[in-house]
Amino acid sequence: MSLYRTDSHLKHYLHIIEDKPVYPVIYDSNGIVLSMPPIINGDHTKISLKTKNVFIECTATDLTKAKVVLDTLVTMFSQYCSQPFTVEEAEVVYPDGKTCLYPELPYRKEKLSGEFVNRKIGINESTETVAQLLTRMCLLSKLTGVGDQIEVEIPPTRSDIIHACDIVEDAAIAYGFNNITRTTPRSYTVATQFPLNKLTELLRQDVAAAGFTEVLTFALCSKEDVGDKLGKKISETGAAHISNPKTAEFQVARTTLLPGLLKTIAANKKMPLPLKLFEISDVVLKDKSKDVGARNSRRFCAVYYNKSPGFEVIHGLMDRTMQLLGVKPLRGEGYHIQAAEDSIFFPGRCAEIFVDGKSVGRLGVLHPNVVTRFELTMPCSALEMDIEPFLGQSAEALLTLDIPMQGVFKNKYLTQEGVRPDQRAPLTSTKTVFGDLSSPAGLAALDSYLSDKSYVEGFMATQADTAMFDALPSAPCPTLCHLSRWYNHIRSFQTERTHLPTVKKELVLPLTDEDHDDDDIDLFGSDDEAENEEAERIKKQRLAEYEAKKSKKPALVAKSSILLDVKPWDDETDMAELEERVRSVSMEGLLWGRSKLVPVGYGIRKLQIGCVVEDDKVGTDLLEEAITAFDQYVQSVDVAAFNKI
Repeated sequence: MSLYRTDSHLKHYLHIIEDKPVYPVIYDSNGIVLSMPPIINGDHTKISLKTKNVFIECTATDLTKAKVVLDTLVTMFSQYCSQPFTVEEAEVVYPDGKTCLYPELPYRKEKLSGEFVNRKIGINESTETVAQLLTRMCLLSKLTGVGDQIEVEIPPTRSDIIHACDIVEDAAIAYGFNNITRTTPRSYTVATQFPLNKLTELLRQDVAAAGFTEVLTFALCSKEDVGDKLGKKISETGAAHISNPKTAEFQVARTTLLPGLLKTIAANKKMPLPLKLFEISDVVLKDKSKDVGARNSRRFCAVYYNKSPGFEVIHGLMDRTMQLLGVKPLRGEGYHIQAAEDSIFFPGRCAEIFVDGKSVGRLGVLHPNVVTRFELTMPCSALEMDIEPFLGQSAEALLTLDIPMQGVFKNKYLTQEGVRPDQRAPLTSTKTVFGDLSSPAGLAALDSYLSDKSYVEGFMATQADTAMFDALPSAPCPTLCHLSRWYNHIRSFQTERTHLPTVKKELVLPLTDEDHDDDDIDLFGSDDEAENEEAERIKKQRLAEYEAKKSKKPALVAKSSILLDVKPWDDETDMAELEERVRSVSMEGLLWGRSKLVPVGYGIRKLQIGCVVEDDKVGTDLLEEAITAFDQYVQSVDVAAFNKI
């Protein structure tokens, strides 16, 4: 053990047997040492070019892994035997008298349906074809005759086949990923930012505006960082331990953000004072109700390091944070702080933060012992609080496809739409250039208009979208899929609607006196068809004027500049011919630019070529697919740069 403790290759295995009462040693019948597993083999067992009989022994701390390694080695060696693919079994006798014959070389069989394979891959092949694809991947397959069921035989060389999905993956590889037909997803969904991350981003911007510098520290730390250095016992912290830590610095998952910030200050003590740092990240807490036994919790932590403690600075930051979150300084229905005791903080200088009567964090002046243990020499104040309660419920709640994100995560300090009452838009008209949005005809016209558009005007959300959104009396029905998609998307902009770009066109018709005049409502109906015809004529005239004006305006064409890296197969590829082939790719909306050859290594050069494309007509996927079609010249195509023009 002393000899190999400094060996760079063998020292990693000493701990396996170092503390054991006896060491394993393998002798032959003559008493010659063959091996001392798992450390080193004897010189007597070295294989030379003249070796004819090879004895393979495998030792491991895990029996299953040992069997897999032994089966793999034996099957690979067997093809070189005098009688190919034959091996000799060896009997292993355990200390308790149990005997086993190795290698086992087990074959096992699995059954799955051809429909299952087709559905998972996205193809439509016969059951016979699927069986042939699997056989091609060394998985002997045959039809059972029961429906479209396939029986797959898994050899001992395929220890990677664990689940039915592994078999499906082999079928996809044999079929060819490039041969799978591209299809459009059947579901029409609208993406939105995860609410917890959105809240985190907003807080980061405002805390940084308050003069604090953001840091990002490691999610793993040592036991001392969350235990002894903070004056706590590691067993009381509820930290999740790493079973096989590689270094002493990464032994447990952090349960608090404070140690990372204090270590950052210790590494930057030469920076001018004061040091004001903050971090908003996850900590890991044990939770038996979770399937993995732990859960993530999003925390906000800030520290102030100076010649004076600066508790008032941290207290002010907490007040500002609560103001941003819309929580009033009120006991019971808002937030308040009260004195508390914690080994991390100086006695009498610690306060607990309560929101709606529930504790969400603590703030105060750090205990001198804590400051000293982190190699700091000046007083420090800190604040740490959980920000998930401000979303209304845990951020690990399931996200559903049919419920808008703002409906799943309700903040009691905001309305359901995510807009403060004082930010709601005033009552607007439902009459637009598409018709009256309170009628089915108007909704259908707007749905048809949005069938190939993401926004009412242009390529980004504008005031035109919010105005049209306000004109809708209620959420559209799901059958109007394009309108529903646009409605859910624009609703996510409600909190920042006032900052959206303005527009010159007025697509929503203003309210008139007649719209407010209740006398115009004929409670007994009206037989005056002339008025209806006149209203219809005006509507058609306005639509015609709008379409004519719209047709005269030149359409805005979105373009992008793309720089492609085209790699050849080897140094013998004719690069001039390769460039000629690439430039032969012609598409509407594609314009090739300059090119150059860039050295890669070992005499190989890659072609770097630029082009300008119209976004609506040409995509990077189409370009890559067209260029890689020259497979005798091109090995791969990568997008080196992509810029909007």
